[in-house]
Amino acid sequence: MRTYGNPVIPGFHPDPSVCRVGADYYLVCSSFEYFPGVPLFHSRDLVHWRQLGNVLDRPGQLTLPDDTPASGGVYAPTIRHHDGLFHVITTNVSGGGNLLVTAERPEGPWSDPVWIDVPGIDPDLAWDENGDCWCAVAGVAVARIDTRSGKVLEGPLPMWSGTGLRDPEAPHLYRVDGWWYLLVAEGGTALGHGVSVARARSPRGPWEPAPSNPLVSHRGTREPVQCTGHADLVRAADGSWWAVLLGTRPRGWFPEFHVLGRETFLAPVTWVDGWPRMGPVRERHEAPAAWHPVEPPPARDDFTAPALAPYWISPRSRPDGSWSLAERPGWLTLTATGDSLDRAGHTFVGRRQQHADCRAAALLDPGPGRAGLTVRIDEAHHYDLEVSGGVVSAVARIGPVRQRLAERVVPPGPLTLVVEIRTTRVPPPTATAPGQDDGTGVRPAGPDAVTLSIETSDGVVRLAELDGRYLSTEVAGGFTGRVVGMYVTEGRAAFDWFEYVPIS
Repeated sequence: MRTYGNPVIPGFHPDPSVCRVGADYYLVCSSFEYFPGVPLFHSRDLVHWRQLGNVLDRPGQLTLPDDTPASGGVYAPTIRHHDGLFHVITTNVSGGGNLLVTAERPEGPWSDPVWIDVPGIDPDLAWDENGDCWCAVAGVAVARIDTRSGKVLEGPLPMWSGTGLRDPEAPHLYRVDGWWYLLVAEGGTALGHGVSVARARSPRGPWEPAPSNPLVSHRGTREPVQCTGHADLVRAADGSWWAVLLGTRPRGWFPEFHVLGRETFLAPVTWVDGWPRMGPVRERHEAPAAWHPVEPPPARDDFTAPALAPYWISPRSRPDGSWSLAERPGWLTLTATGDSLDRAGHTFVGRRQQHADCRAAALLDPGPGRAGLTVRIDEAHHYDLEVSGGVVSAVARIGPVRQRLAERVVPPGPLTLVVEIRTTRVPPPTATAPGQDDGTGVRPAGPDAVTLSIETSDGVVRLAELDGRYLSTEVAGGFTGRVVGMYVTEGRAAFDWFEYVPIS
C-alpha cells in the first residue's frame, strides 16, 4: 500500500483552498504581510505540489503599507474554476477588503482586482445551477454577487454559523447530489480549531447541521498534528473525496511550541448517509490513486535566472530599486531601504522554513554595507548573522530586547554565513525538561535550537546557539511562521548564492 506523508506543503502555508480542473489540482494559501501574495501550487495527485507562482505578484494588485502589522495583509484565499476562468477571492485586511482576480491560465497573468462589496473575511465563491455566483464570508453570511462589478445583488443573508464555538469562519459552499453543503471552521485557529458541516437545498437555507459534527478536530487529543481546521473539499478525478486543511506540529515541553507556522495537510473524506466524514489527520495516510512525484526546486539558488523564484518573499513590498539580478550577473544585489530589521521598511528577501531540521547558508559579499542572514517571525522576533565593517556579529531580537551575542573579525571579501536548526541533541538551557528523551537523557523543553555560524579557511566557527522557543508562534503571536533569508540595512551588498537543505 502506497502512503504519503503530511504535511503535503510544509512550512508557513495556512488556510489552503483547492480546485480541480481535469486531472490537475491548484491550491492557494494565505500570505499575510508578505509580498508577493497568495502562493499558487499545482499537483497531479494532491500529494506532490510545485509552486507555479503567486497570484498577487505586482503592486497594482497588492499594496501593503509600511505600517501593516505582522500577520496583517492577505487572509484566506479561495480558488475556483468556472466558465473557463480561474477565480481567486481573498481579503486584504490592511487595505481594501475583499478582492477578486481572474486568469485564463493559473500561471497568469492575473487580472487587476475587482473589489467585492461584501464585509467580512475568508470569502468563498460558488455558482448555482442558474450561473449565479454566491460569496460566503466568515460570520457566517452569504451574498449573491456580480463578479465583474463586485456589486451585491442579494443579501448578505445570515447562514448557519457552526455549533456555537468561537470564530465561525472559513466558509466553503459545495453542490453535491442536489444538496448545498457548508463547511465552517470554528473554535479559533489554535488548539480549539475544528471544522463542522451543514446542508440545505439552497444557499438561502434553511441549514441542517450534520449529526456527527465536528467533521474534524484534534482538540484535547495527543495527536502530533494539532490546530486542524480551515478545510476545503475536492473530488478527485477517480471520484474519491479529499480535504486540504491547515494544522501545526508543536514540539517541546508543555505548552509546546510550533515554529513553522500553520501548514497544509491532506486527508481522505468519505460520504455516509449523505454527509462527509473524516477521521483524524495523521502524519501518514494511504495515498490517492494517482501518483505523480515532482522534482523539488534546487537546494541552491545561484541567482542566474532572469527573475526571482516564486518562493522568495519580502515583508510588505519589494521595491524595484531594492534588489537586482542584473547589476552583478549571477548575484542577488540588495540595496538598503531601512536601517534596521527591528522596524518595517527594511530590505529582506527570504523563504519559508519548511523542515524542523534544516540548514540555510549564503555567500555574502558585504562590501562597505551592513548585511546578513536572518531567521525571523516578525520585527520583534529574529536571530541574525550580520556583517559590517569587517566584523560578523550574532544578534538576537526577542520582544523588547536586542542583544549582540558574539563578534568575530573577518577578512575583507565574500563570507559564507550558516544557520542550522535542529530538534535533537539540543544544548542547555533548552534541554531541561524531564520525560521522554531524544537520546541524551532529557526531552528538549523548546522545539529546537538555532545555531549561527560562519565558514572560514580554518573551518566552521560557531558564534551562537539559541533557544528556538523565542522564534515560535506561542511567543511571538500571529498567524505566520519562520522565514529565513538575506537582508541589507546599510548601503548595498551582494549574495552569490543561497542554499536551503533539510537535515535528516
